[in-house]
Amino acid sequence: MERLLRKCRVQNQLARECMAECLGVYIMILFGCGSVAQVVTTEDKKGQYLSINLGFALGTCFGVFVSRGVSGAHLNPAVSLSLCFLGRHPWIKFPFYVFFQVLGAFLAAATVGLQYYEAIMSYGKGELLVTGPTATAGIFSTYPADYLSLWGGMLDQVIGTAALLVCVLALGDAKNSPAPPGSEPVLVGAAVLVIGISMGSNSGYALNPARDVGPRLFTYIAGWGAEVFQAGGGWWWVPLVATCIGALLGTLIYELFVEVHHPASPTELHALDQGVAMGTKTLELERVDLDCDKPMNNNGVCNNGTL
Repeated sequence: MERLLRKCRVQNQLARECMAECLGVYIMILFGCGSVAQVVTTEDKKGQYLSINLGFALGTCFGVFVSRGVSGAHLNPAVSLSLCFLGRHPWIKFPFYVFFQVLGAFLAAATVGLQYYEAIMSYGKGELLVTGPTATAGIFSTYPADYLSLWGGMLDQVIGTAALLVCVLALGDAKNSPAPPGSEPVLVGAAVLVIGISMGSNSGYALNPARDVGPRLFTYIAGWGAEVFQAGGGWWWVPLVATCIGALLGTLIYELFVEVHHPASPTELHALDQGVAMGTKTLELERVDLDCDKPMNNNGVCNNGTL
């Protein structure tokens, strides 16, 4: 068995990172959407709204544990986008991460759909509905409350995702009070939990483009149809656009309010001093070249007597 597994080993680092992202998102959505399916199809008899919050929070926690040692556990295109803007993740990897994050969410939704197929059909009385009292499309993707406008939904998702990024960046900030080693996944899950508890009623706190579009594509293919892109006044684009805006806003807020004000470490000060010294030396050499109007001799002395 060990010999067979060695033959399956992937050598390419980017491929390993993409597979880790895919599996991490798969675990997150499997538990998250699975908890929604259980609550919805049992009509709150085997779980309630808090169960959904816990499902997504713990799913995020274990998704991070699965992938963080290989890919850094972004699990979210909005997080990858923010890290690219900060220069902490190469842009060339960004489209690959996004594709595999969406793929992981799609596969997880398909798994939940297969596992709960009979329950979904029973609850919907043989129909796959997007809206109405027996709608089941909301098991997989987010949809706005009846009172919520598109722009209200935009604001909701921007605020929620900005809050998530502030928390995530704080947990990883070595110059602030970073999470104790090994506790990061649990605390990221806790951040998702508190956002769900405090900001989930308007539109289901997507916070993550892959978490929404992957399962939405599954529902489109699996029988819910084009209405998944039409419901809520064409809601589908809000979790894609607003979450990315929110992530960049949260990143900017944390940088401007906290991280940029950290005092430089001794290592950074030493590097800065070296850079200044090198710059000064370069200026001196340039001054020598400008002052010497004749070729230098073998000792580096200008033939007209200028050093």
